[in-house]
Amino acid sequence: MAPDATTNDSTAETGVSIGEASARTGVSADALRYYERIGVLAPVPRDAGGRRRYDAATIGMIDFVRRLRSTGMGVEDVAAYAGLVRRGEGTVAERRAVLERHRDHVAAQVEALAEVLSVLDRKIGHYADVEKGAALDCDD
Repeated sequence: MAPDATTNDSTAETGVSIGEASARTGVSADALRYYERIGVLAPVPRDAGGRRRYDAATIGMIDFVRRLRSTGMGVEDVAAYAGLVRRGEGTVAERRAVLERHRDHVAAQVEALAEVLSVLDRKIGHYADVEKGAALDCDD
């Protein structure tokens, strides 16, 4: 039987504390508790003292969640994706579809940022030319 939040097995005794999980992942302890509460993370096993113990698989999931969030994926979508992961192999196609849709969104953001970067590069180049004696053209 898989451990749940009330199981005091060897996994719960050997995992890392919430503070260590936070330090390893860069996600605050408050956010980790929130992610567990809303279903982004499965219930985290606890030690005999009732303290959360994060195993390597959960740390890996936290890292992936952090990356998804950094690309703008909403917490509701992350929770839905995580729920699919917990449901097992039968959801692989659904998981791929979620990630493909999000990838398309991220690719569009990257394209828009590349356009902005190009404008900034042109403006920076123009100012460098002005510093060398070219006329200032504010329409550029």
